[in-house]
Amino acid sequence: MHSPAHPFALFLVFNGLALRGFGGVLPFAQRALVEERGWMTQAEFAEALSLAQVLPGPNVINLALMVGDRFFGLRGAFAALAGMVSAPLLLVLMLAALYSGLAGYPVVTRMLAGMSAVSAGLVLAMALKLLGSPRGRPAGWFFVAVAFLLVGVLRWPLPMVLLGLIPVSMLVAWRRIGR
Repeated sequence: MHSPAHPFALFLVFNGLALRGFGGVLPFAQRALVEERGWMTQAEFAEALSLAQVLPGPNVINLALMVGDRFFGLRGAFAALAGMVSAPLLLVLMLAALYSGLAGYPVVTRMLAGMSAVSAGLVLAMALKLLGSPRGRPAGWFFVAVAFLLVGVLRWPLPMVLLGLIPVSMLVAWRRIGR
């Protein structure tokens, strides 16, 4: 496993990720951090992503902060965070100005609908990549199925489902580790 040479390397990688995967960075993050740079193993990435999803805030920002902190402490966390938000912030401001003049055109509405399908595909691609991680145990799949059923089929509110499933899944994991 390798490590970045300096905090600016973190800035550049996360800035590139933010620009490549506008609205769907996680598949690109997995590829860059695990496959291309070797800064993390697949299991470490899955573990960090799991923690990033539980913490408040955007998953990829949480992931960037954890990766930056892992290699360079607070300096690395700030470098990775700056890389994730600097260029996208400028792009969003420019796109907002452009959109305000084009919002009334039907073609713009259709284009945005198509972009939402692309985002859904990116989330699915990330899920498929994580299937190969050691987290694919039967108990984990049980909780995935229950969450999908409650949120996806029965339309229960996600926060309520998480409040119920997180403590139970943590208890199951704790008991399995204690064996």
